[in-house]
Amino acid sequence: QVRTVESGGGLVQPGGSLRLSCVAPGNIFRFYTMAWYRLAPGKEREYVATITTSSKTMYKDFVKGRFTISRDNAKNTLYLQMDNLKPEDTAVYYCNAPNYLMTWGQGTQVTVSS
Repeated sequence: QVRTVESGGGLVQPGGSLRLSCVAPGNIFRFYTMAWYRLAPGKEREYVATITTSSKTMYKDFVKGRFTISRDNAKNTLYLQMDNLKPEDTAVYYCNAPNYLMTWGQGTQVTVSS
């Protein structure tokens, strides 16, 4: 199965920062827009940010100005820099290619709590 591998989550206080990483298969990563998603308890999975192969980015309003998505095409790696984290950002974070959905990885847990 083709899947992603996410890492970098953890427990952080409100206002803190984390940097998530996601490694994806190169034959998909290089040619497709990539996105970060999150799944919070009791909610449906939602997308957080996307980045095209030419690094054009889009963000959901609830993370604009706080999160930054980036990609390293040489390493087949997607990043999400998360600053000024809030308790409502608590979720399991995943990456995937919206136009070529792979099997979901295990995700990485982000918990924002004092």
